[in-house]
Amino acid sequence: MTLLPEPARHELRLSAILHVLADPVRLRLLADLAQDHELDSERRCAVEEWSVTVHKSTLSHHFKLLREAGVTSTRVEGRRRWVRLRYDDLEARFPGLIPSILAALPGELEPTATRSGD
Repeated sequence: MTLLPEPARHELRLSAILHVLADPVRLRLLADLAQDHELDSERRCAVEEWSVTVHKSTLSHHFKLLREAGVTSTRVEGRRRWVRLRYDDLEARFPGLIPSILAALPGELEPTATRSGD
C-alpha cells in the first residue's frame, strides 16, 4: 500500500481548495465523497463508482488536482487507487468550509456534471 503525495494539514491553502472546487465535475466528486464521509470510507477510482460522465483519463486528472489541493487522499494498492475525502483535515484547518460548500451544491450542480477538465 502506498499513499500518494499530498499537502500536510498545515500546508492546506484556502485559495487552492476553492480554485480546485470551482469546477463542476470536481464539485460533483466532492458530493459523492461526502456521502461516504460518515463512514470515513474510501472509493475506488473507477469511472463506474462516480456520478460524473467523463473519460477515465479525465477522471484521473480531476482526482490528481483534488489530491494536490489537499481535498482528497489517494491510496494505491496494486493497480487500484482508492480515494477519500480529507474531511477532518479540512475541518480542522477551515472550520465549516466543506459543510458550507455542500449546503450550496443543490443550486450549483447540473443533474450530471460533464465538463472535461482544465
